[in-house]
Amino acid sequence: MTMSEIESRLDALEKNVKKLLSSKKNVAKQWWRAGAGRFADDPAFEEIVRLGRQHRKSTRKRTR
Repeated sequence: MTMSEIESRLDALEKNVKKLLSSKKNVAKQWWRAGAGRFADDPAFEEIVRLGRQHRKSTRKRTR
């Protein structure tokens, strides 16, 4: 492999790394979007939410 081929490959690698790093920053800023809708219409998740709500309600102090 010639020196110019090595330099060309290195330039391509550097561009790819820069592109990957910039896309990673965008994903990290919007982490909540990756999970949005993940459990839509999932009966098991709806049961988890119901039980959590029920538990929180049972641990609240009554204000009467």
